[in-house]
Amino acid sequence: MLPRTILVVFTCLLVLLSSLAFASVVDRSVAIVNDDTITLSEVNELGRSLFKKIAEETPPERLAETLAQARRSVIEKLIEKKLVIQEAKKLNIQVSDQEVDNAFHRVVANNQTTVEQFRKELGAMGVNEQQYREELRDQLLSSKLINHEVRTKVVIPEETVLEYYNTHFTTTVGGGEYHILHIGCMWGGETSATQEEALDKAEKAHKLALQGKNFKELAQQYSDLPSAADGGDLGTFRQDELADYIRDAVVRLKPGEVSPMVTTDNGYHFFKLVTSQEGKVVAHEPYESVKDQIRERMYQQAMEQRFKEWLTSIRTKAYIKIL
Repeated sequence: MLPRTILVVFTCLLVLLSSLAFASVVDRSVAIVNDDTITLSEVNELGRSLFKKIAEETPPERLAETLAQARRSVIEKLIEKKLVIQEAKKLNIQVSDQEVDNAFHRVVANNQTTVEQFRKELGAMGVNEQQYREELRDQLLSSKLINHEVRTKVVIPEETVLEYYNTHFTTTVGGGEYHILHIGCMWGGETSATQEEALDKAEKAHKLALQGKNFKELAQQYSDLPSAADGGDLGTFRQDELADYIRDAVVRLKPGEVSPMVTTDNGYHFFKLVTSQEGKVVAHEPYESVKDQIRERMYQQAMEQRFKEWLTSIRTKAYIKIL
C-alpha cells in the first residue's frame, strides 16, 4: 500500500494533469460573466504554469487547498478580463489585425530573436502563434479601453509633484523652529467630561479661534491642559522635537493661522502657529532632474488606483456567478 503522503500527492497530481490533458475533450463552464462564460479549459490554459509550479513545490498536506486557491485566483483574473473586453465592445473600441501584427513583431524585436525562433519558444510553453496573437489582441483592447476610461482622466498637478519632491528629496537642517499655542479638550482620566462633551467644547473653541478671537483667552477658558494657565503657550520647538500629531498639524501653517482639529486617544486638539523659522533646505537631487521621474511614479500609482475603482464600479453592475 502506498504511504498516505505519496497517495495525496498522486491523487492531486492526477486530478490536475487530467484536467490539463483532457480540457479540450471534456470542457465545462466554471463562471458566468453577464452574457459570457469562462470555461475550464480557459482556466487551465491561463494557470498551466502556476498549477505546475504549485504541484512541484507545495507540501502534500497543503497541495489540494493551494491548488483550489490558485484556481480561484485564475478565475478572478479571467472575470476581470471578460469585463474589460465587454466594456470595450460597448464603447465600440476595436483592434485591427494590422495592430495585432505590429504588436507581434514588436515583441519579437524586443526579444532580439526571429519569428521562427519565437514560434518555437511559444511551442515549448504549449502556446501556438494564433493563441498568442489573440492574447495580444485582448491586451491591446484593454490598453485602449484603459486609455479611454482611465489614463486620460488622471492628472498630476505640478504642485503635487513639488510637494512629493520636498518630502522625499530634501532635508531641512538647522532652524525649523515653531512657536505654538495649544488648546486641548479632554475626556476621561482626570476630567469628568465624556467624549461627546469634550468634542462639543473643542468645536466651540475651534470655531471662535477661526473667527479670530484671542487664542490665549480661549485657551484659558476652554483648554483642559496644564498650558491653559499660560494661554496655551507651549513655547518654541524644532520640528524634530514635536510629537507627530502636533508636527503634522502645524508644519503647513503660516504664522497666525489655526490648525484643523486633531483627535488623539483621549482628547481633541488644535494649534495656532505664532511664529516659525524655517531651517535650511538641502536638496539631494535637483528638482529638474527628478521631476519627470516623480510625475511618472505618481501617475502610475494614480492610474492603478483609478483603474481599480473603475473596475470595481463595472463589477458591481455585472452579473457574475462562479459555478
